[in-house]
Amino acid sequence: MSLKKYSTLTILTYAICYLLPAFFPVSLSLWVTLITYIFGAVFLILIYLKHGLIGFEKRPANWKQILLWGIGGIFLAILVQSLAMQLEIALFGVPEASKNTEQIISLVKSQPFFILAVTIGGPIMEEFVFRRAIFSSLASRTPVWFAMCVSSLLFALMHFDGHLILYAALGLFFSFLYMRTGRIWTSIISHVGMNTLVVVGTLFLT
Repeated sequence: MSLKKYSTLTILTYAICYLLPAFFPVSLSLWVTLITYIFGAVFLILIYLKHGLIGFEKRPANWKQILLWGIGGIFLAILVQSLAMQLEIALFGVPEASKNTEQIISLVKSQPFFILAVTIGGPIMEEFVFRRAIFSSLASRTPVWFAMCVSSLLFALMHFDGHLILYAALGLFFSFLYMRTGRIWTSIISHVGMNTLVVVGTLFLT
């Protein structure tokens, strides 16, 4: 499978998983979201394993390095998130509370099973889409900095939250982690870990 076909299939899978719940009654939409997000994550992992390494992924890497950067990246991602939030407030006076996060916490409180979609399914799909499919495709034809900026901006826009700088900064950081080890598992570990800490921490504090 070519990189173009892989990227197209990855993005199409994400789009279907993202949009499909809207076609179901509200009473079923959360369950459909959970099922499609988990299915989508598993499917993207399978086609990733079948597709093989691309570009900078062909550099030698080991699991010790991947785990070190992945786990360390969880806490660095939270730091990046905090700094980006402060920058947004200083520049635009954007309210500190994230509507996206507030909505997610509300859903998890009412339907605890939904936490699996937020902390596992969603982050895994986003890494395969915005980092491996979009970023890698662009990086193979354009300067790396341009690929990082475009993929991170798209990542931010997809959250429909108003916190453009915050999500773009996280997108840039996850792209850096991916490039640093040449393995998408690094940014997946950090993204999943960050979401889990934020959601669980917020649940305990509210």
